[in-house]
Amino acid sequence: MSDQTSKDATRLSYKDAGVDIEAGAALVTRISSACKATHRPEMLSNLGGFAAMTEIPGGYSQPVLVSGTDGVGTKLKLAIDFQRHDGVGQDLVAMCANDVLVTGAEPFLFLDYYATGALELDVAERVIKGIAKGCEIAGCSLAGGETAEMPGFYQAGEYDLAGFCVGVVEKDQVIDGGGVAPGQVLIGLPSSGPHSNGYSLIRKVIEQQGIEPNADLLDDLLAPTRIYVKTILTLLKGAYRSEIKGMVHITGGGFYENIPRIINNADHGALINLDSWRWPEIFSWLQQAGNITQQEMLTTFNCGMGFLLVVDADAADDVQAALHNLGESPVAIGHIVDTREQRDIPAGHILIRHT
Repeated sequence: MSDQTSKDATRLSYKDAGVDIEAGAALVTRISSACKATHRPEMLSNLGGFAAMTEIPGGYSQPVLVSGTDGVGTKLKLAIDFQRHDGVGQDLVAMCANDVLVTGAEPFLFLDYYATGALELDVAERVIKGIAKGCEIAGCSLAGGETAEMPGFYQAGEYDLAGFCVGVVEKDQVIDGGGVAPGQVLIGLPSSGPHSNGYSLIRKVIEQQGIEPNADLLDDLLAPTRIYVKTILTLLKGAYRSEIKGMVHITGGGFYENIPRIINNADHGALINLDSWRWPEIFSWLQQAGNITQQEMLTTFNCGMGFLLVVDADAADDVQAALHNLGESPVAIGHIVDTREQRDIPAGHILIRHT
């Protein structure tokens, strides 16, 4: 056989290497209607271009852009193992949009990154339609994203996700915790479950206990992360914006790492009454099954409270009433204290200090 014949016999294509460009194009076609459903009037480009273009929403005199990025973490492993792909897209949007929201910003733009070893169209479609659903809930345009097919980089059937969110807020209305002070009340909004945090520990509990999750347990563990955008923006556009001094997304790090982010004075802390709400059963089950300490639970999980507001004490009842009217079930879970004066911690309480 001649050298030329040998070369012809081994001629390769990109598809031979594991990358199917046609499948990628087919995915864009499948998801285009779901993406279009999220478009806001500021969008200047359509899905499939090199880059997304958008105007800054109108009505702002000194607009500040607020950006956030996050993933879904090892919750994806459970979703993949049990073919529960439809909710993780909402998780992705929630983890980014809720972070942007704590500044008082309106999330308006979202992009995603979907990476896998070999593109499975049905799976990718389910995931990205979940992202589109999350964007609709958050009021974001799904402006576009990247689908990366990387043979040999992921195990068969695996994929990873990353999200990128942009919001906008008037400069003089940024909420950064600067006004947080002793006497103010912390109001919690319930979570839908573990959201997208602590799943390495959750999977360790399942593994060590030899548990084969049934449908009910999977429903609890894989419930999509709540998106608080519409409730909070409605509240901020009402009469109480000036009374809201700080907001907290209880995400990775739980209570002990996230609450200090809005406490700017080294002498201040948050006194949390753990008896003020009942932990959802999934958290009680995890604590018992894994023999997990209370502090570890509160450092890892949201334990039933996914979003907190810090409000002036004289407005706390009115803010809770407004939240009730918006369909929420708010709970006053504690207040801000001067740690120099808080000598004793009452039973059933924890004190989270500035760090």
